[in-house]
Amino acid sequence: MPRRIIIHAGFHKTGTSTLQATLRENRTALKKHVALRLRWHLRDALAAARSYSTNQDPLALVKLQTRFGDMVNALPGMPRRTLVISAEELAGHLPGRPDVADYGAAPVLIYAYWEILAARYPKAEIMVYLSTRAPDAWLASAHWEHVKASTMTMDLDTFRDRFAAAADLDRIAQDIASRVPAPVHTHALEQSRDMPLGPAEPLLSLCDLPLTVMAALTPAAPANQRPDRDVVDALIAINRDLSDPEARTQAKAAVLAEANAA
Repeated sequence: MPRRIIIHAGFHKTGTSTLQATLRENRTALKKHVALRLRWHLRDALAAARSYSTNQDPLALVKLQTRFGDMVNALPGMPRRTLVISAEELAGHLPGRPDVADYGAAPVLIYAYWEILAARYPKAEIMVYLSTRAPDAWLASAHWEHVKASTMTMDLDTFRDRFAAAADLDRIAQDIASRVPAPVHTHALEQSRDMPLGPAEPLLSLCDLPLTVMAALTPAAPANQRPDRDVVDALIAINRDLSDPEARTQAKAAVLAEANAA
């Protein structure tokens, strides 16, 4: 049985890709102390979490509970280790989709994870970790993610106006803390990005690692960073002008490749 469980359920666009890359790249050093369950371990549960976040259908929640419970029941023995479950989609879809205005589903989803874990591991210390970000920076990054990954043609100013409420991550974290009977820890990307281990450091600090192990860990390079405004505008134009999915994908890839080579 793990002695401690950390649920890192987001938020999107708060350094999570870099955080998870750091966990992956240090998994050998962490192995004796930390068991990891990341996105590829959670595919079925994450699909159900995304589904629930779009319509908050009770049947989708039952599916989420079943799939997450199956994942937990399949875990091997982890005596005295910390179990870290990290995937931003545990909080549902990134707000900004037509049917996802905010993180309103997150408290229900995170409560479900806590309830399942507490029943399976009644003696384990369970906590929630949420990485956050300042609203303006989060909105710009969320807008970029949607423009890159979907057919969004909305400009940034319109996106900011429409989804301003979703960007108040501190308020959402407080809502989660009021509804989930576990300690909720938060840390802003603006502070964590300059730590020795970058965005992963606040989470790793909760794992109660030996100082020698913590000192031996290395940070991953920053991942999935937002490009300059002109690159984002070029992708918006492609989304607007190209209706053929294959042509659109190729054109966007060419713009991104050129930006990365510059």
